[in-house]
Amino acid sequence: MEEMMKKKQMRLQIKEQLSALEKTEYEQRCHLIAAQLYALPEWQRAEVIAVTVSAPYEIDTWSIIRYAWLSGKKVCVPKCAPETKEMHFYILSDFRELEKVYAGLYEPSPHMTAFISPNLINFVLVPGLLFDENGYRIGFGGGYYDRFLTAFRGTTISLAFSFQLCHEVPVEPHDVPVQKIVTEMGVINCAK
Repeated sequence: MEEMMKKKQMRLQIKEQLSALEKTEYEQRCHLIAAQLYALPEWQRAEVIAVTVSAPYEIDTWSIIRYAWLSGKKVCVPKCAPETKEMHFYILSDFRELEKVYAGLYEPSPHMTAFISPNLINFVLVPGLLFDENGYRIGFGGGYYDRFLTAFRGTTISLAFSFQLCHEVPVEPHDVPVQKIVTEMGVINCAK
């Protein structure tokens, strides 16, 4: 229970820091992170990329989706099923295929997009709020990605502003670390 309270407190603090970022600072940091991401061999090799559509205070993935399309990559985005806490990915080829769901988030409309099997995805951008250098993260509290990643065998990368890195995040038995974290300052290789 203490771990839950600690995570909740850490989430609140980092959300405050994220929402306090000036627009110009936010844009420049997102640009530097994207440039580092695109230079990775894993990104360049990837044919099917899974990415969550970012909320306003998260690192901008709208531009990453656009760049992936321009690079000829297939992009898929998750649809969450709150009753089972599962995610299902759908191919996105047009932003108009998204629909606004709870908390103002965007997810694919299953009526306009095609489901894609997880074994066809070879690269996942894993969202999170706080990260340690071992690739463990504090997400948004739903556990969707940890459930998905237990069976995923491709590349897992997270994007983070440098202030989203901390010495250590509370780790639970079901947590799955990412392989790399890309920040505006450089790339952290977590799979040591």
